[in-house]
Amino acid sequence: MSAVGYAAVAGQIAVVVGGAPLLTGLMRQVRARMEGRAGAGVLQPWRDTRKLLRKEPINPVGTGPAFRVAPALLVATTVVVAALVPLLSTDTPLAGRSDLILVVGLLALGTVALALAGLDTGTAFGGMGASREMTIAALVEPTLLMSVFALSIPTGSTNLPAIVSGAVHEPARFASPAGLLATAALAVAVLAETGRLPVDNPSTHLELTMVHEAMVLEYAGPDLALVELGAQMRLTVLLGLLASLFAPWGIATSASAAALALALVVFVAKVAALGALLAAAEVFWAKLRLFRVPELLAGSFLLALLAVTASYFLSGE
Repeated sequence: MSAVGYAAVAGQIAVVVGGAPLLTGLMRQVRARMEGRAGAGVLQPWRDTRKLLRKEPINPVGTGPAFRVAPALLVATTVVVAALVPLLSTDTPLAGRSDLILVVGLLALGTVALALAGLDTGTAFGGMGASREMTIAALVEPTLLMSVFALSIPTGSTNLPAIVSGAVHEPARFASPAGLLATAALAVAVLAETGRLPVDNPSTHLELTMVHEAMVLEYAGPDLALVELGAQMRLTVLLGLLASLFAPWGIATSASAAALALALVVFVAKVAALGALLAAAEVFWAKLRLFRVPELLAGSFLLALLAVTASYFLSGE
């Protein structure tokens, strides 16, 4: 494997870690402008992170290792996912290990770590948030698997770089009924996995409506900075995965420095456009009642199942 392949992996990790707070700042700024406010600026999440890193970490009385390890584990699993998912290039040293089931399992591991941390605090809100988070995760993870599995049937592999590489050479595949159904299902799953409207409100301050925020109420200082960074990175990675699967234009398929540089520019543009579109849509969306969320996620799973069925029959297997 050439040095360009290792540079692609390092570039993916760097753009996710460094760009995730900027993406969050962009989305907040777009939403603020659409609501008639000035906004705090795109760099505000980085300022918040710097402020939190200077504070003293506080561990609530009675908490154990689960509470202390969860922030680092959340960030670590997301960094590994950022290295595995073909965001910039399909020709990397980790391409052979970038399996769909492994990626979804790592995302689930980060979710479980935060849920255990919420339970470890022993507070009512922590337990409530953990219960809600696991209920949503139990419906989201199968949808993630099924929607991408629908795209893997023509390729004959669950390897993500192979799926994306096939999409680059056959872009018409995603204009098929299976591709459109899988796109809709994966989009809903990404909203739920990242705690965005209409499933969850990331800016809420009402304890009874919290899901993700309820689990992290007891965190402070550097631990809270890691939790926030991990959530921002998960949003960036999942939007990048969505862009790579359904808009794979610009992704490098060979070990070329020029192609990798172009892929970096195109990736930033695609993820920024998706983030701005999501932020604009959230202005017009209201949060669903908790008991309506399973209906939405069940509908997305049905779309993914239909996508798998359509892909199976259209592939002629």
